[in-house]
Amino acid sequence: MISIRQRKGIQTTEVSEDYVAQEENVKLENKLPSSCTNRRLWTILSFTIGGTVALCTGLLTSVYLATLHENDLWFSNIKEVEREISFRTECGLYYSYYKQMLQAPTLMQGFHGLIYDNKTESMRTINLLQRMNIYQEVFLSILYRVLPIQKYIEPVYFYIYTLFGLQAIYVTALYITSWLLSGTWLSGLLAAFWYVTNRIDTTRVEFTIPLRENWALPFFAIQIAAITYFLRPNLQPLSQRLTLLAIFLSTFLFSLTWQFNQFMMLMQALVLFILDSLDMLPAVKVTWLYGIQLTGLLLVCILQFFNSMILGSLLISFNLSVLIARKLQKNLKTGSFLNRLGKLLLHLFVVLCLTLFLNNIIKKILNLKSDEHIFKFLKAKFGFGATRDFDANLYLCEEAFGLLPFNTFERLSDTLLFYAYIFVLSITVIAALAVALRNLSDSTNQSTYKMGEYTIGLKPETAYNLIHTILFGFLALSTMRMKYLWTSHMCVFASFGLCSPEIWELLLKLIHLYNPKRICIMRYSIPILILLYLCYKFWPGMMDELSELREFYDPDTVELMNWINSKTPRKAVFAGSMQLLAGVKLCTGRTLTNHPHYEDNSLRERTKAVYQIYAKRAPEEVHALLRSFGTDYVILEDSICYERRHRRGCRLRDLLDIANGHMMDGPGKNDPDLKLAGHPRFCEEIKRNLPPYTAYFTRVFQNKTFHVYKLSRNK
Repeated sequence: MISIRQRKGIQTTEVSEDYVAQEENVKLENKLPSSCTNRRLWTILSFTIGGTVALCTGLLTSVYLATLHENDLWFSNIKEVEREISFRTECGLYYSYYKQMLQAPTLMQGFHGLIYDNKTESMRTINLLQRMNIYQEVFLSILYRVLPIQKYIEPVYFYIYTLFGLQAIYVTALYITSWLLSGTWLSGLLAAFWYVTNRIDTTRVEFTIPLRENWALPFFAIQIAAITYFLRPNLQPLSQRLTLLAIFLSTFLFSLTWQFNQFMMLMQALVLFILDSLDMLPAVKVTWLYGIQLTGLLLVCILQFFNSMILGSLLISFNLSVLIARKLQKNLKTGSFLNRLGKLLLHLFVVLCLTLFLNNIIKKILNLKSDEHIFKFLKAKFGFGATRDFDANLYLCEEAFGLLPFNTFERLSDTLLFYAYIFVLSITVIAALAVALRNLSDSTNQSTYKMGEYTIGLKPETAYNLIHTILFGFLALSTMRMKYLWTSHMCVFASFGLCSPEIWELLLKLIHLYNPKRICIMRYSIPILILLYLCYKFWPGMMDELSELREFYDPDTVELMNWINSKTPRKAVFAGSMQLLAGVKLCTGRTLTNHPHYEDNSLRERTKAVYQIYAKRAPEEVHALLRSFGTDYVILEDSICYERRHRRGCRLRDLLDIANGHMMDGPGKNDPDLKLAGHPRFCEEIKRNLPPYTAYFTRVFQNKTFHVYKLSRNK
């Protein structure tokens, strides 16, 4: 409370003026509580409205995606076998374990069946909880068995509605991240609108429901939102502890639900390393985040029965190396510009060498080869020598693992997202470079930069999201499958920038048009105009999309599954393509020779051996290979044998020919060291029913797509 008293020995006129000032101060004091109360009420009202809009937006997105799925397949009307076939490739494999847990007489027997599984890979007993990320299927199956809901909802609907419910959480987390960065929930609404209008490039959940990324990405989005809040300065101790808990739980769940978690978190660790090295994040908070990554991943490693692929991950080696290097180089952030730059380069070199050394040591101790196909793929993809490795080429020839197509940017530009993103990215990059230069030039460690009469600043949470979007952008550009990690964050970053007072302030100062009122006008008017544009342009198309009704139709696969169920023994072993066999396991429960979960070296070797059915091999050789895995039936697909989807050199039969040292079919060049095969292509020649083939294989089923042969046992 400010008190004012009258001075002694002053003139009357002075007393009068002082009295007037006293009265004005008293009035001001009376007004302050009212002003604070109004501000508090406005904050509460804004938070309530923004939170309600966030929840509604998430739920509406979930309902929208679920409706698209229903309309595309007529899921509620098709048969159970058709529903299961609609879970294509590895999606069907993951869902089969949910079904297996529900069909088990007891939960303990269900767990035992997963830990000692001998049906996923014939003649082998594997621990599925160790090999695959299927704890989510286990958890859902337990919930379905325990909760009194069996009379009201079918198991398959409980499963898919859970995934669509996670999409609501995903969109809400994106909304909150944008809100935290900009300070207004309007940016969150714009981020959600952009996510939905760019649905083709932001999600594929409606047609690949059980895919691991659809489980993991909502938790990844929660983690980013929590990290964004955690990096704010001057957090209260309780808020900081709760935020750390949220980061840990989301990191743990993200790691538990996706086998590629270590690679995504390595990108995050690189973000932290870059910003910490440039002194743009508090070192203590960065250490906490490194520790949470390590703890979460190691806890998942324990739950996955000490999965060696996790222990041998680059993430663990990198984080340990950074923490060790920081202890060794204590005075990294002191000295002149050239001095600090030299220390920084040395630090980078030490961390890189230590990471490779630790990773190499760990892999040799564990004899780890599970992830070598990924590094072979990366080596070939980025031009470090051509390869004839079958596994690496299998990835290289898939469109999903190719470069991001240019038409992606055309679609993103159509919604104005790409233009807004480039605009915001350009300004924040300029600010980040200025602040980084300031930090390297001065050891006072301030995230500001003086440019003329203006000061450029960059908040820690903004800096984190900037480097995050840049690194994940490079990942998406190099590998199309990873675009969903970038495009969703692109929605967040672009909407934040358009609604951020700091971004507009910096821009207006740079062009000498700075005015507080202009900032307020720009940060609200432009997002609202974009929202109106999106509604005007895309609302009719979305309504048409929701009214368009289709139906699942795959009679050949349905016929095959029904035949297997009715005409083959339950213990029969089937060989074929990875994608088809996942459906065979789900629909029929038969034993497989191979499957699409490719993160195991012995399985990759087995798959290559089984795929010799599409190579130029003698019937006795193919029979011997298949029987070595206990195969009773082999399924041949015309779509693979006579494939036209890929170009020459990328068809499956071409990859096998190259790996076997044989010349490829059709017009075109062959490497000079490739030779003519001594036998015709097996999948073509077997259909002629010649004696060398009928001695080993008997056709027992045929339709327009599939040919099933039973293997003789006495050869």
